[in-house]
Amino acid sequence: MANQFRLTLAQLNPTVGDLGGNADKAFNAWKTGRDAGADMVALPEMFLSGYQTQDLSLKAAFVRDCMEHIEKLAHRTAEGPALGIGGPFLDEGFLYNAYWILKGGRIEARMLKHELPNAKVFDEKRVFDQGNISGPYRIGPIQIGTPICEDAWHPDVPETLAETGAQILLVPNGSPYYRGKFDVRMSKMVARCVETGLPLVYLNMVGGQDDQVFDGGSFVINSGGRLAMQMQIFEQEIAHVDFTETDEGWRAKEGDKAIFPGEWEQDYRAMVLALHDYMAKTGFSKVLLGLSGGIDSAIVAAIAVDALGPENVRCVMMPSEYTSQASLDDARAAAKALGCQLDNIAITGPRAAVTEALSPLFAGTKADLTEENIQSRLRGLLLMALSNKFGEMLLTTGNKSEVAVGYATIYGDMAGGYNPIKDLYKMRVFETARWRNDNHRDWMKGPKGTVIPASIIDKPPSAELREDQKDEDSLPPYEVLDAILEQLIDRDRSVAEVVAMGHDHDTVKRIEHLIYLSEYKRFQSAPGPRLTGKAFWLDRRYPIVNRWRDPS
Repeated sequence: MANQFRLTLAQLNPTVGDLGGNADKAFNAWKTGRDAGADMVALPEMFLSGYQTQDLSLKAAFVRDCMEHIEKLAHRTAEGPALGIGGPFLDEGFLYNAYWILKGGRIEARMLKHELPNAKVFDEKRVFDQGNISGPYRIGPIQIGTPICEDAWHPDVPETLAETGAQILLVPNGSPYYRGKFDVRMSKMVARCVETGLPLVYLNMVGGQDDQVFDGGSFVINSGGRLAMQMQIFEQEIAHVDFTETDEGWRAKEGDKAIFPGEWEQDYRAMVLALHDYMAKTGFSKVLLGLSGGIDSAIVAAIAVDALGPENVRCVMMPSEYTSQASLDDARAAAKALGCQLDNIAITGPRAAVTEALSPLFAGTKADLTEENIQSRLRGLLLMALSNKFGEMLLTTGNKSEVAVGYATIYGDMAGGYNPIKDLYKMRVFETARWRNDNHRDWMKGPKGTVIPASIIDKPPSAELREDQKDEDSLPPYEVLDAILEQLIDRDRSVAEVVAMGHDHDTVKRIEHLIYLSEYKRFQSAPGPRLTGKAFWLDRRYPIVNRWRDPS
């Protein structure tokens, strides 16, 4: 009879620093594999500690605690299949991103990450030491090579493992989402399969961690790059893969192949999951936000309701004399459609009090942006008071276009603990609202149907901080603005290159200046989920003090 090997893949959601909780999740997954007759149960990269740990792993006490939990986990899983789990390893002053193989109550093997990513959101060379390429290890009848995440994005580690006897490749990952990321992963892994001639198991974690969302989507490909099975994205799943030894080597049995949702749904799911996990992992259960009657706060309210349920979302309308009746009506309609609470706090009285207090010092000056920002800051103050009083996390609602050019008031509408649409340009906000109105999924906790009234989507955007104000009074039309921002920010194009695409030179220069000028605001802004490969924070790190401008 041919040799058989069953591998259980646990695509699960850890929490950074919750060592006991993560260990229990690993143990429960191990029991599932044991009951299914698995030879080995595998969890993703750095699962025991959670990922990314950033400088937390530089604390020796933290790493020692992780290692102690892994030792205890080895004892808990002594009777049954082997367990593979990611976690840090400190050895003679060197710190490694490691993959631990537990078998028979002890540490059977330990793989060390060799290729340390040092781009985009990753800064592993700051934290970890480079490990030597670890050879394969044997579990039952099979030799397994384990390149850890980035190791499999380069040919050298998988090729070395194949040359030293590996018969399959198991790649544990902590690979975060950005739009189009899955196709990049798949092409890299197919290349490794073709180069080595070995089957490859790509195991990714799932869940939100600060700005990053791990989207799962684990898969198995046989030699030559043929897909054998594929797990769903954004879902916690445990799946079993059966390998059989053939005359051509080990091959994975065909299994379920999940069909992924489209780009708009993936982005929306990422925002919902990011907010849900940020709340759950920081200990909050309820949110509040200012609902202005505009598109940005409406889409944030929808995301919050889908993530947490309408009973856990409080919306607050804070009108001034510049707030239109249409905005009041739209805010009420949005809250009613979503089924969440809507409170109303007029800021006319507080604004009059602030104006009176400042009048001796402002005497002889003209009203300008200062007075407009007072309105926004009063709203931030009132919302933060509600947050403090009721323990509800305040969500801020600035889209990527506004965050890019600083079209937001620091300590005003920028106040808050999380921003679900921070990496979503304004034009995509409109399209996402239309998508949500037309689509409902089982994972959404909000109602079906139109949850963002058409009147909100169709009206011209306005901050309503002065009479007849429109965003286009201060900014180019969003179609133009977003096109310029995508080139300057997401693609790092020069001014000359953007102008060559047909944009007005003075407009591009003005937008470039606003981007650099607003760096200090972004430095103090709330985190939000990463949807692109150039999100604000770790993807794009610029100095606050910067007088350089593109000379073109």
